[in-house]
Amino acid sequence: MREWWIQVGLVTVPLLAVYLHVPPPKLSPALQAWKSSGTFFMYEGLSIFYQDSQGALGSSEIVVLLHGFPTSSYDWCKIWEGLTQRFQRVIAPDFLGFGFSDKPRSHRYSIFEQASIVEGLLEHLGVRGHRIHLLAHDYGDTVAQELLYRYKHNQTGRVLISSLCLSNGGIFPETTHPRFLQKLLKDGGLLSPVLNRLMNFFLFSRGISEVFGPYTQPSEAELWDMWTGIRAEDGNLVMDGLLQYINQRKQHRDRWVGALTSTAIPLHIIYGPLDPVNPHPEFMNLYRKVLPQSTVSILDDHISHYPQLEDPTGFLNAYLSFINAF
Repeated sequence: MREWWIQVGLVTVPLLAVYLHVPPPKLSPALQAWKSSGTFFMYEGLSIFYQDSQGALGSSEIVVLLHGFPTSSYDWCKIWEGLTQRFQRVIAPDFLGFGFSDKPRSHRYSIFEQASIVEGLLEHLGVRGHRIHLLAHDYGDTVAQELLYRYKHNQTGRVLISSLCLSNGGIFPETTHPRFLQKLLKDGGLLSPVLNRLMNFFLFSRGISEVFGPYTQPSEAELWDMWTGIRAEDGNLVMDGLLQYINQRKQHRDRWVGALTSTAIPLHIIYGPLDPVNPHPEFMNLYRKVLPQSTVSILDDHISHYPQLEDPTGFLNAYLSFINAF
């Protein structure tokens, strides 16, 4: 009997050590280059990473890119060069809790704070008084909706928005279907910290692959880059806090959907129709009904939740067609 307990102890102790602390993976050369080309600014004592590229000399237009959950500004890497050929300036932050930005624990993450961080970044860069184009995806769609609300209501610090392009985000809570693990984490209570700790590359890669199309699956290197961005600063430990945005979308639906229905600025959506999170035709039928003034680009049938990564050429062409139309 004693030998049995010794054997259990010999197995349990190292497993507990792994549970308590698993070192984050090293940055790949591509991800290291992305980090090295960006920089940081301080927002209320918090370090926020961002990219800021000078682009086309003949343009005076600025585009700000707002990424999705659970990834980072690196989501835009495949269309970055194309955007710099069209815009004078291309700016993309990592939201608080994401990518290379700070990831404080026991923090009440909110869409409102993320919108204020975008305002703070644009003030830091000296462009807050300039008109900008917003290009958003997923979580970033909701941040863009809050920025649009502030612009509409002349709130202090507002961003002057020339156009808004959304893509595959939970604009309508009633047509959004979070993944099973997301539901567990956002409502897990005492279970959430355990789930955060148990999350690993295998579970992450299985989950994220489900929201890519069958012919547009990310490579293993791309999956590792996504996971490395999450694991930076132990970001896996704040997933449950970040996921409160799902509840915030429901709580503030009227505010954020109302911002879209009442806007007069050019509005567009680029949509991957195989998206299981915002499925077709349920999502798009409601979108067209509620926002008839918006123009729409629906990509090929096999494109899913990450259209800018799955079909960067189609995504970029759709976006530039929208911008050039006005």
